[in-house]
Amino acid sequence: MLVDRAVAAGAVVCDNAIVTNLAAEDDAVRLSTRSHGDVRARIVVGADGSAGRSAGYVGVVLDQVDLGLEVELVTPGDYPEDWANRVLIDWGTIPGGYAWVFPKGETLSAGVIAERGNPDLTRSYLGDFLARLGLDQQEVVVSSGHLTRCRAQGSPLYRGRVLVAGDAAGLLEPWTREGISFALRSGTLAGRAAAQASAAASAAAVTAAMKAYAEEISVTLAPEMSAGRLFMRAFSRHPRSFYLAVALLPWAWDFVVRTVAGDASFAGITRWRLARVLLAATGSGGRRRPRTPARGAGLSVR
Repeated sequence: MLVDRAVAAGAVVCDNAIVTNLAAEDDAVRLSTRSHGDVRARIVVGADGSAGRSAGYVGVVLDQVDLGLEVELVTPGDYPEDWANRVLIDWGTIPGGYAWVFPKGETLSAGVIAERGNPDLTRSYLGDFLARLGLDQQEVVVSSGHLTRCRAQGSPLYRGRVLVAGDAAGLLEPWTREGISFALRSGTLAGRAAAQASAAASAAAVTAAMKAYAEEISVTLAPEMSAGRLFMRAFSRHPRSFYLAVALLPWAWDFVVRTVAGDASFAGITRWRLARVLLAATGSGGRRRPRTPARGAGLSVR
C-alpha cells in the first residue's frame, strides 16, 4: 500500500537494487548500485537495516546486539482455539532474554531473543520451550534468524545529506527489542526532514533540517530507549521479580497491557522518582551475560 501511494505521488521504484557505495558530491549524494548504475539524490533516507550501507556511511554506533530465532508452525488442529487471540511470553530462562508464541494468520509464530554470543544456548532454549508447550512436533513453515542492533546514546543520525531511520539508525527498544513502531515513527520524521532538506536553498538550510530531525529523535524516541535500558538491566538481574510483579500486582499488569497497546511507554513510568530509584538499584552492575539456564516463568496474555 505504501509503495502504491509513493508511485501515485511520482516515485520511481527500483526493486532488487543493491547499493554498493554512497559518496558525497557538491549538492547531492551519489549511490552506486549493482543493477541500476549510479543514482544521484539531493537527500538520502537510509532504511536498509543496521547492517546496511547507510548505517556504515553515517557512522552509527551500536551498544547492544541480540540474536533472535523464529519459527512459524502449523497451528495444532486438535485445539486451534487454545491459541486464538493469545500471546504467551516466557521470562527468566536466559537472563535478559525471553520466548514467545502468538497466532499469525494460519500459523503460530514462536521464537526467542537473547544476547548475542551463545547461539547454542539460544537454540536449545527455543527447542526446550517448544517441547514444553507440546509444539516441537508441529510442521515448521518458516525458520529464520536475525540480529537486532540498538544504537549507543549519542550515535549520529545523519551525515551530510544522508540520514538514517529505523533499524538503520539502531532505533529500537532495548528490553523487548521492539522496533516496528520505532521504524514507523522515525520514518515519518525522516520523510518530513528529507522533504524540507531537499527543497532547501542553501547548504546551511540542509544542515538545519538534518539537525532538526536528530533533535526530534532525541526528544521523542531516545527517552523511550533510555528507559528500556533501565528495564533491561534490572530484568537481566532479577527476571523472577519482574514476573511476580506482573503476575501479582494489578497496576503492573495494567502497565504491561497499556504498553503493548501503545497507550503507555517505559519512559512514562521512569518519570516517577520511585520507579527510577528501584530500576537503578535493581539494575546496578549493568547487563549480565547468560549463565546456567533457570526454569522460565510463563505469562499468558489474552
